[in-house]
Amino acid sequence: YNVRLEPGVQTPDETLACGSGSCRDSAWLLVQLMRRLGFAARFVSGYLVQPVEDLLPIDGLPGPKADFTDLHAWTEVYVPGAGWIGLDPTSGLLASEGHIPLACTARTGDASPIVGGSDKCEVEFEFLNEITRIFETPRVTKPYSDTQWASMNALGEYVEARMKAADLRLTQGGEPTFVGFDNVDAPEWNVDALGEHKRERAEDLLRRFQSRFAPSGAMLHTAQGKWYPGEPLPRWALGVFWRKDGLPVWKNQALFAEPLRDYGHTLDNVRRFGRALCAHLDLDARFLNTAYEDGLHLLSEEARLPIDWKAEGVDPRDALARRALFARISEGLDTPSGFVLPLAFDEVGQRWYSAPWATRTGRLTLTPGDSPIGLRLPLASLPWVAEGMRDEAQARDPFAPHEPLRNYQLAASGLDIALHGEVAARYSSNLGDEDAHPEVHAQQAALHWVKVPHTALALEERGGVLHVFLPPFNALEHYLQLLAAIEQTAQALEMPLVLEGYAPPHDARMEKLLVTPDPGVIEVNVHPAANWDEMTHITTVLYEEARAARLDTQKFMLDGRHTGTGGGNHVVLGGPTPADSPFLRRPDLLK
Repeated sequence: YNVRLEPGVQTPDETLACGSGSCRDSAWLLVQLMRRLGFAARFVSGYLVQPVEDLLPIDGLPGPKADFTDLHAWTEVYVPGAGWIGLDPTSGLLASEGHIPLACTARTGDASPIVGGSDKCEVEFEFLNEITRIFETPRVTKPYSDTQWASMNALGEYVEARMKAADLRLTQGGEPTFVGFDNVDAPEWNVDALGEHKRERAEDLLRRFQSRFAPSGAMLHTAQGKWYPGEPLPRWALGVFWRKDGLPVWKNQALFAEPLRDYGHTLDNVRRFGRALCAHLDLDARFLNTAYEDGLHLLSEEARLPIDWKAEGVDPRDALARRALFARISEGLDTPSGFVLPLAFDEVGQRWYSAPWATRTGRLTLTPGDSPIGLRLPLASLPWVAEGMRDEAQARDPFAPHEPLRNYQLAASGLDIALHGEVAARYSSNLGDEDAHPEVHAQQAALHWVKVPHTALALEERGGVLHVFLPPFNALEHYLQLLAAIEQTAQALEMPLVLEGYAPPHDARMEKLLVTPDPGVIEVNVHPAANWDEMTHITTVLYEEARAARLDTQKFMLDGRHTGTGGGNHVVLGGPTPADSPFLRRPDLLK
């Protein structure tokens, strides 16, 4: 492109020979090319209007820094059934609402507003192209002016001062929703909860939030989400968890496996990780159980298949289950699916303990299914004891005050001796050859256990990546202590992993943010804000990072009307703790 100030239009041969030209030269060249291809084409002269963009583009170069307009020329081609289509060879784009035609002619000379000649004379000629915005309605990309935003901030700070004076202690969270920036007509961005690209976008979004809200020391977690009738598999739920005091939950973020990447982990890697983790927890590696699929179930299901059955060309819901069945059978009935470590925390001895899981079959056989093995444990096959002999960990009072959390990363590194006294260390030694579970009494009808843990940590390889299934805990301290041991093991073996299973127990000392799928949208469960400044910061980061992850907050109907994402966008009100909640301290507020 060349801004050529000489009068007239170059011929196509001249433009091709010099390899450059103005907009009128390129437009006339394209007219001739289209006519040579058999299309009716015409030369268009007019104005190009380019308003300054509300937001910088995700792809490509930024537009003008201020509203801009100038003379311009382009080409229109007649397409039967569609009419005249504008093509702008200068930008390589279709003509849009910013292209305002003044003249459409078969020849360039016919588009000139003045034709004739003149003698030499002295003349002063000035012209001005300028855009003036008369009125603008608020829009998603630019809802408020700077003046309006300043007024909102002033009002928010005023309300914040009134709430603080009244000792309200109100927190506000939310559940904003987003749709894809690309492929907007795909079912996953309109009606389906799951889709080809939604998980990829959600993983990117989660890591962006983690880098802004908890740049150091957060834990990334994958859980099983909602499961509605008609859906073949449960949805996923991605979470990031971090401590409010700023101390790390997980130090080395590089140990979290990248989404959809195959690290080449094998069953031997998983076994080695399990044994190393037992050493970190001061447990005997013999407690690490090998988990197998139910061979009788697989053979029974295989016998029911048609002799010429193939996965292609059948009901997708049926094919999904049968492909999984074939995958299990092809692996072999004696190939382990993973490893299970029965695990619980002894409050008296302040140590981890385990015990063998004795079953009638002689080995740990999983419940059939495709879920992580931590959700398919044969808990009903384990020893149970009578109610009067139970020694269960009690759930914590949500109204009880919390003590500050320790730095469990230092404890796992051996730099904090406060967690392990002499007595605790003495009782943490390996069990040797003694009876590993003398406390298991004769089975009686009951619902709970005493010393044989009915919670377990599970390890398996899926997609070439180590997955660690975390068991449930009543106390956050135990969860963080186990996390520190897992990280130390992964660090020593240089094995990135995926944490899944149970999330940390609810605790006012922890913060969390979840990214989940919903029909047509991605939903973000935002951590609550305790004041106006926190809420504005969270909201700003939320929408900045969502756009950077190629997610949008708007959709358009078939007739061009603007609409929202279609998600709920709920607002959640409460308090930092149950004891601080204004709705529990003042129930009359709910009237």
